[in-house]
Formats: sequence, C-alpha cells, structure tokens
Amino acid sequence: MGIPVLILGESGSGKSASMRNMNPETTVIIQTVNKPLPFRNKFKAFDRDTGQGTKLSRDNYDSIIKAIGYFAQKGAKEIIVDDFQYVMANEYMRRSAETGFTKFTEIARHAWEIITFCQTLPDDVKVYFMSHVQDGDNGQIKAKTIGKMLDEKITVEGLFTIVLRTNVEDGKYRFSTQNSGNDTVKSPMGLFDALYIENDLNEVNTKINEYYFGAL
Repeated sequence: MGIPVLILGESGSGKSASMRNMNPETTVIIQTVNKPLPFRNKFKAFDRDTGQGTKLSRDNYDSIIKAIGYFAQKGAKEIIVDDFQYVMANEYMRRSAETGFTKFTEIARHAWEIITFCQTLPDDVKVYFMSHVQDGDNGQIKAKTIGKMLDEKITVEGLFTIVLRTNVEDGKYRFSTQNSGNDTVKSPMGLFDALYIENDLNEVNTKINEYYFGAL
C-alpha cells in the first residue's frame, strides 16, 4: 500500500516551492494546471514518444490515475499531484451546464478514486497531494473542494494519515505538523519532533521513509 500525504496551504504559501529539493531521478510532478515551477526547473517535461521526463500536465481523474500507475511501475518513489483541488474544480467547470446533483456525486467519487488508488501502489511509493484551503462551516481550515454539496460526500482529510499545512511567519516558510485546534493537520506520533518544520518536501519524504521503513 502506497502512502498518500496531503499538503494544505494558501496560494503563494510555499506548497510548490517545497518541491525544490526533490530528486528528479525518483520524483514525478503531475500538474493539474500547466504552469512554471517557482524554482530553477530540474524536472524535464514528459515526452510520450520516448517515455522520458518527470513533469507532466493532467487534470482528468482517469488520466491522473493512469499516470500515477505508469510512473510507479517505472520505479518512481515520490509522485506529486499539484494542485489537487483543480481536479475537482476543472471537472465542475467542464460540466457546469449539467443540471441536477449527480455531477457532484461523480466529481467526489473521481477525487476519491485518485486518492484510494494509492492503496494499490508499492509500499515505498509516496503520493503527495498539494491542495488549497477553505474555511469549513465549523470554522476549521480544511482542504478546498467546490462547495458544500461535495463536502457532504467526501471528507478529503479522512483519507490521509499525514496532513501538513503551510505556515508563513516573519518571512519564514514552514509546515505545521500537528492540529492547531482550528485546522485538519495531523501526523503519526513520533514522525516529526517539532510543531513546525521547514517547508522542504524532501526532508518530509526522508522522515516518512525513516519512520515507516527505517531508511536513513
């Protein structure tokens, strides 16, 4: 079973920048919005003909599932989906002319299918889902979806054991590792030794490997 990890944060708070130290030999970035990365790009665009490259743009749930499976089979150990909420938002916009509530159920199922597909991956494959945040009805800051209708059908954070959130204070970009009482952050006991850590996804990845597999 692969390990899904959710990274929450506002736009510009360091989610994508946290990928800067990831190893392009073992990491694949799947962008739901095709845009430049916020650091010197060491990830080459994927070429379908040659099968080379570790950065590609996909926003259809089925295509994302196929891409995750393809790269995991090729030996990728870290797969990043950035920004996950646009999988839902883009499908909603494409189906905006549809009436009725069926589409909300289907959009929720499609998001669920991407996350639960991680259960079919090898144990040492981590899939990082980057997502924007929104204020829930109870005042908690949570993963952004496309509204109450979808929230009633899927609690995104409930599908993850590890949920981190960006924190920007005094010019420092960090991840929070434990629940503040006003968000949905969580991590296993002993995984991290501090409430706040540097927003370095490579360090997070190392900690996860050490925790679950004893890798140094």
